[in-house]
Amino acid sequence: MSTSRRADPPGASRPLLTTVAIVASCVAFVVIGALQALYGPAIPALREDYGISPAVAGLSLSGHFAAAVAGVLLYHLLCARLGHRILLGASYLLMALGAVGFALAPNWPLALAGTLVIGLGFGGVDYGLNQLFAVAFGRRSTAMLNLLNGHFGVGAIAGPALVGWLGAEHYPGIFLGVAAVCVLILFTLRGVTSREPQPVAEAPAGTGARVAPIIAAFIGVYVLHVAIETGVGGWEPTHLETVGYAAATAATATSAYWAAMTIGRFVVVPLCLRFSAPAILTVCCAGMAGFLLLATLPSAAPYAYFGVGLAIAPIFPTCLPWLNRAVPSVAAAGAYVMAASMIGGVAFPPLLGVVIDGLDVKALPVVLFALAGICLLLSFWLRRNAPDPDGLPAANPGSAETTSPSEVQA
Repeated sequence: MSTSRRADPPGASRPLLTTVAIVASCVAFVVIGALQALYGPAIPALREDYGISPAVAGLSLSGHFAAAVAGVLLYHLLCARLGHRILLGASYLLMALGAVGFALAPNWPLALAGTLVIGLGFGGVDYGLNQLFAVAFGRRSTAMLNLLNGHFGVGAIAGPALVGWLGAEHYPGIFLGVAAVCVLILFTLRGVTSREPQPVAEAPAGTGARVAPIIAAFIGVYVLHVAIETGVGGWEPTHLETVGYAAATAATATSAYWAAMTIGRFVVVPLCLRFSAPAILTVCCAGMAGFLLLATLPSAAPYAYFGVGLAIAPIFPTCLPWLNRAVPSVAAAGAYVMAASMIGGVAFPPLLGVVIDGLDVKALPVVLFALAGICLLLSFWLRRNAPDPDGLPAANPGSAETTSPSEVQA
């Protein structure tokens, strides 16, 4: 039986993001992807400029991520009061100021302070744009989120490549360039809604009593898939060299793995319009597990890790709209899972190192396979307890797409 569409509320005709703002958001994700990836290649120059050890130089990345978690939580806490436009503007300014401070700092403590300021803005931009894209496009939100996060991968590839081309000693100029782009993006903020609308969708029947377990399950998926992502990225070269590959081959295979993370998000965009988020998550978790099992075979390992990258890629952007639809009454759910995934990305690599020290680096794919297996179990549980039958929810007020009567069937 067809159901007629409810009348749009006042202001519904105005999209949450204009076309210019959408393009600027994709550019912003290229910027934050590059920023995250620039610290590592810059470490040799940082050590020379400030006379610091590798471990101390590595604090730049740790400080960035710690501040990013704070940025996510602060953005969420202030969003209802200040709105997206002001908070995104503040986040871009923080990234610009932090990048300038990092580039021009006369000593290491000030440079480290610059990374904290960058991270605070980074967290705000990452969370704010992900949240906006999760609600701004109705049935296309999952596809658009994958497109947005695909641009993050473009930046993560381009940043180190730029350092390699110009030389690590020119990192200050690169960070100043990042600051300039952040300032330019500020001029596009008039195309961003000030207030995010309240969702009209209700949680599926029977989920009210399971809100906490549902959020916990999503957090588990986010933490574990980021743990696998960083585990492969950090240890793949060592594992491949241990099983007989040359260092150059191992490095190339690892680069291909990171490229697969970007390719996977662009490839899945049209699939998001045909398949539900639960179906995509289950296939991705099964793919992670299958490819990690294949990676135990030395002859197949480099190709298997590329497959792992393809399987991991859609999970982060695909689950966020589903989470918002599953627990619409918990506005902080997105902040919880994003903060948890960032913390997991920082905390897991050292823990994995301890496990590998106790076993052997050849056990890497087996350990990660176990984590992927837990992810797969969580995906089955979520499909049963947080159903999103077709992944085509009614459009939110002010969304870029509305749902026609013919698309809503009872």
